[in-house]
Amino acid sequence: MMTLRRSSLAIPFLIMVWPAVSQAQLAGHNTRGDYGLMSGTQAPVGVYGVGMFYDYSADTLRDKDGDSLPAVSSGGSINARAAVAGLVWTTEMTLFGGNYGFAIFPAVTNNAVELPALQTDTETSTGLADLYIQPLILGWTTARADFMAGLGIYAPTGRYEADADDNRGLGMWSYEAFAGTTVYLDEARSWHLAATTFFETHGEKEDSDIRVGDIVTIEGGVGKSFMDGAASAGIAFYAQWKVSNDDFGASLPGGPRVGKHEVYGIGPEVTLPLASKSKLYGFANLRYFWETGAKSTLEGETLLVTLTFPIPSIPLQ
Repeated sequence: MMTLRRSSLAIPFLIMVWPAVSQAQLAGHNTRGDYGLMSGTQAPVGVYGVGMFYDYSADTLRDKDGDSLPAVSSGGSINARAAVAGLVWTTEMTLFGGNYGFAIFPAVTNNAVELPALQTDTETSTGLADLYIQPLILGWTTARADFMAGLGIYAPTGRYEADADDNRGLGMWSYEAFAGTTVYLDEARSWHLAATTFFETHGEKEDSDIRVGDIVTIEGGVGKSFMDGAASAGIAFYAQWKVSNDDFGASLPGGPRVGKHEVYGIGPEVTLPLASKSKLYGFANLRYFWETGAKSTLEGETLLVTLTFPIPSIPLQ
């Protein structure tokens, strides 16, 4: 039976400039938590349709020391939602000994910001977000481990205007390299531990000299598979660090505005098959994260629901 491969999407979410504290933090494209259990495993050879619903909510913004800032903690909230319809194709072609695959993930999104302390209440209309493409995905399988590596590109297809408060995109190209592994802890390959690392770098924002700093994200999980690999349950995690400062194109008064951000998330994950007696139609995956340890960024909770459908469906008899 196949194991579910996670899909990435672009959430065009810019953490705002807070006038009350004169601090800013620019967001990258990588969506924390969109990979989880078996993150280092490529989908088996075939074509897959993917649908994902993403819901992020936060009522805490933390400074470079991890202390809560009053603009959000005083009854404020920030929400980002997105829906994705993607296509993943793992081919029989090989490169460097690994199966070659590619993927494309268009998305729609809307965001809402409510900050009573700053008399701010903004919501974007639903529309096209930035497009995520993986032109290169390579996967290798051994008896006790899987390996995966590839490249991703985020294209600025979502609406963006500098200084606007209703953007659905980030107004920049982003480029991502990733590599990961799933290690099986028993001969039956039922217990597994996985981690995948993403390195994200960015071009300049549209009509400006602003460039977001480089970002490193690690996503994975530990869990157990059931039903010949068609179902699984466990604990997923992520960690994200900005490893270089945002470049605003000029020296800022008083030096850098905020320390490089970091945040961590952990929570349950479960995958269940969608099947009849004669066919396996797909998989439903549910993942929920609580964030902790945030610095210079938001701290909140994330819900991801992913549906994956092999094309065509897999006969079971």
